[in-house]
Amino acid sequence: MKAGFLTRAAFVGAFSVFLISCEEGSGSLAGSGFRDQYIVARSALEEGRYDTAMRRYERMIPTAGQAAPRLKLEYAHAQLRAGDYAGARQTATALAQGRSDGGRQAALAVAGAAAHELALQAKAQGDRATAKALFAEARSAMEEVVKTAPKMDPHGALAGRVATIKVQEKTL
Repeated sequence: MKAGFLTRAAFVGAFSVFLISCEEGSGSLAGSGFRDQYIVARSALEEGRYDTAMRRYERMIPTAGQAAPRLKLEYAHAQLRAGDYAGARQTATALAQGRSDGGRQAALAVAGAAAHELALQAKAQGDRATAKALFAEARSAMEEVVKTAPKMDPHGALAGRVATIKVQEKTL
């Protein structure tokens, strides 16, 4: 696993809580064709074929109905894993807005990880102002997850990342 990515354990925990928060049987996942497409997309994500996963999710989201938020979360995670940090940040931030359930915290975990990666890039390029703003955004998102949904961080990966970000912010 590449350093800095949202850990698999943190994502699985966040995603599990998010799925539980969705109504059972909601959306279009009930249709076998849609379910088959989902299995292909999810398998691609888990196997590291992020481009395939993203293409599949992009096709599925418009017809996903109430299942669209969970597919958007997985899409954002695929973007994050593929190194499209700006895209992952945008997708996950939009998903988190206006929500107050487990879906918000799951989306914030992805958005925070993406913002952190962007902050590291900005810092490496010498753009201190952008790095400072992105570190603060990442820290804030992850602190909210740790505070409001501790079950999403069972192994302390997000809390550890918050501590790392605080140290990195001091070096600016």
